[in-house]
Amino acid sequence: METFARYGYRRASMDQVADTADLTRQALYHHFESKEALFRAVVEALHEGALQAAAAGGALAEQAGSSLADVLAGQVGAKIRYVIERLQGSPHVEELLSEHQHQAGDLNQRSHEQMLALEVATIERFAKTRRLALRDNMSGLDLARSIQFALRGDNELKLDIITLNELTRVVRLIVLGALAPKKLTSRPVKKPRAFRGPRLQVSRRSR
Repeated sequence: METFARYGYRRASMDQVADTADLTRQALYHHFESKEALFRAVVEALHEGALQAAAAGGALAEQAGSSLADVLAGQVGAKIRYVIERLQGSPHVEELLSEHQHQAGDLNQRSHEQMLALEVATIERFAKTRRLALRDNMSGLDLARSIQFALRGDNELKLDIITLNELTRVVRLIVLGALAPKKLTSRPVKKPRAFRGPRLQVSRRSR
């Protein structure tokens, strides 16, 4: 991704990629038959790295005892931050986004489905281990889809850290709004003991 981020898709050449990777041109073409194939491989690696970052970020928050809202926000935040860090400072984001949609739309869709599965697994695990319930018979899949729908208008390639913080706040609000209030378990009321006065001991007198 470094070469594409520096030069853009159109200006980046296989020679430049080979130089950056410290490979010969022939060695690079041995693995990738064209720049298009290389770009798809780079996009796929970017999505895989972002998904791993999401899983790691969520696991870290969960181990710290965080709430479901914070864990899901941690997953989303780690995933997007991974992408931001690899494209930060690139003047070619718009061009890369266009090529990403044109050449790797299927990879993007698969990435969304994998992220959806990660979120669903997290929600169902929390529901089981922490006895959480969702409002209005909502399923874990419904909640995960609501999160992804809210983020759909923001492409990860165009985000910055400030926007990322706002998105994670949105995720928290969605999750908190979806959680049903916990039912208070009523404990049996203990009846007060009847008051008993002191026992009077009658001394027996010897006759």
